[in-house]
Amino acid sequence: MSATLGAMIKQLEPTWTIQIYEALGDVALESSNPWNNAGTGHSALCELNYTPERADGTIDTASAVKVNEQFQVSRQFWSFLIAEGALPEPEAFINSTPHMSFVWGEQNVEYLRKRYEALRVHPLFAGLEFSTDAAEIRSWAPVLIPGRSKSQPIAATRIASGTDVDFGSLTRLLIRDLESSGARLELDHRVTKLTKLADGTWRVGMRRQVGGTPTSVDARFVFVGAGGGALHLLQKSGIDEIRGFGGFPVSGEFLRTDDPAVVAKHRAKVYGKAAVGSPPMSVPHLDTRVVDGEASLMFGPYAGFSPKFLKNGSVLDLFASIRPHNLYPMIRAGLSNLGLVKYLVGQLMASKETKFEALREFMPDADPADWYRITAGQRVQVIKKDPKRGGVLQFGTEVVAAADGTIAGLLGASPGASTAVPIMLDVLERCFPDRIPAWTPTLRRMVPTYGQQLASDEERAASTLGATAEALRIHA
Repeated sequence: MSATLGAMIKQLEPTWTIQIYEALGDVALESSNPWNNAGTGHSALCELNYTPERADGTIDTASAVKVNEQFQVSRQFWSFLIAEGALPEPEAFINSTPHMSFVWGEQNVEYLRKRYEALRVHPLFAGLEFSTDAAEIRSWAPVLIPGRSKSQPIAATRIASGTDVDFGSLTRLLIRDLESSGARLELDHRVTKLTKLADGTWRVGMRRQVGGTPTSVDARFVFVGAGGGALHLLQKSGIDEIRGFGGFPVSGEFLRTDDPAVVAKHRAKVYGKAAVGSPPMSVPHLDTRVVDGEASLMFGPYAGFSPKFLKNGSVLDLFASIRPHNLYPMIRAGLSNLGLVKYLVGQLMASKETKFEALREFMPDADPADWYRITAGQRVQVIKKDPKRGGVLQFGTEVVAAADGTIAGLLGASPGASTAVPIMLDVLERCFPDRIPAWTPTLRRMVPTYGQQLASDEERAASTLGATAEALRIHA
């Protein structure tokens, strides 16, 4: 998020001074690290939680269209940066990877059929295929079929224009380009204070991780892109807008294989359907990952719990975030999400054999000897005030900005990095509203459809998707 915002400001105001402070020894070691997230270019092509079934049996596509629109904005900006030379060849961070949905059981097959019918005519979902034929599904993803009962009803959708994104590589590339333009990156610097000065600027206090020497810098604008650490820092700022916000951390695990013989059998991201009553974060998926040019497979997620807000955080993070103004919303959100608590407890108690059986539901012939466990990044779900319920747990992102626009930060998780560009455009609009008119021509060079909706114009959607696919070398 910070790298994306910096890349935008570089284009809009090249004379502004940008300084970046990172607590760890390198950038992209937390949530942006490719093994701490699924790397899915989240565009609702395969993620079934974005298309819930209504009580009357129809499919609600609103969230799917919104997320897809957002990802197209990100793709446009990346295409612009490649054309400008700010990013190298697209294969350094994005690779063509078909996106599939796969379900079994008569009820789920019927749901997927209805979802397909609802989306296939939409301009942002052109090319979506549907099949209940085992032979055809096997041609799309060979590992899904061998070992499966022939009597089991199955169905799949596929769209070839999906992607796998190495957000760690993308982050490093964006930061490297900023540094080449004069931005200053300070590693091993932990921000400890955010103090509003009388002239409206901010004093950012920090200390070096090694040596512990306190230093500070004054800034006219501060963006807190600290992942799970953003809540604590925004609380330190004392802005009114952070009042009532809390966070609930969820850790995760995946199974991974790098065995070339196994990896060669599967080239897709295949998402299933979450169990009834399970939260959106529990949607199982079997993914092709391409990191540093090497392909692997990853399956999960398996949820866990840690009170840390970051993998490199403290076990006191959750307790240190509690304030009088967010205690009641947190309690109410907890009482309203006992199903999540039950799910987490079940995941924590599940045996290795039980967890591996979840993979075998996708890949019946999977061999435990080929797979090993990795720990994913920490997700801190947003808890916020709600007039009716007192507090709600939000499965998404939330921009928190001061009324005067001098400081902003981002809370929350999925769909995260895929929508970094539209979220940072939101930050610019909220924090620099007086500059937007002058910036608009540049914004439209960066994102040609800025201020427009692709979903409402089939011709524009086809043109935009085609142009970015060519620029990013995404081959359908």
